Amino acid sequence: MLLSFDVLPQATAEHDHWHTHEHLPERLSIPGFLRGTRWVALRGRPRYLVLYEVAGLETLTSPPYLERLNHPSPWTAQIMPHYRDMRRGFCAVSGSFGLGQGYVAALLRFRPAEGAAPALRHWLTRELLPGLPERPGLGGAHLLEGAATPAMTTEQRIRGADAGIDWALLISGYELAALADPVSLGLAPPQLEAHGACDVEHALYRIDYTLSAREVGARGECRC
Repeated sequence: MLLSFDVLPQATAEHDHWHTHEHLPERLSIPGFLRGTRWVALRGRPRYLVLYEVAGLETLTSPPYLERLNHPSPWTAQIMPHYRDMRRGFCAVSGSFGLGQGYVAALLRFRPAEGAAPALRHWLTRELLPGLPERPGLGGAHLLEGAATPAMTTEQRIRGADAGIDWALLISGYELAALADPVSLGLAPPQLEAHGACDVEHALYRIDYTLSAREVGARGECRC
């Protein structure tokens, strides 16, 4: 699940505290959630990128997940009205190259032009992305495609209806300079548009916080 959004400036400090100490642990305690990572923009917008890795798309339509979304905690209900421009996608991984995850990443959001999806997917997964992780400073390259439409829930009603995500590229690495020039990576908007992408948006992010389900479970075991 990929989310990108802004938060009103006066609420960012409380948002980050809530997201770290309540929201991520709550989500990672749901069966099927594996890891959640919050990123903050270094260049471009929106300010936040959140990526949840799950066991399968069915996790995102499961009763335990929907129960949380429809019964937000008081703190969650307090934070939700401060969200702006939420885009939220339940995504399939169409291509994944490299190992691990760097602390910086380029996020590109776009949609394929009508009829261009097969050729665009082929170019990305067969020609462009496989070689990127081998470059100095980089480590992973992933193509995500929106695969399901999230249901309307109480949390959405509080913050306003979410927009969707069509396709996204997440390119991560360990050197900011290696991601700073999208042209040299073949990822500049005109380069993607030449292969059938539309409405390309590009931003650079750094990891702000990450949490795994194993860590949440271990903390619960220690308290027993």
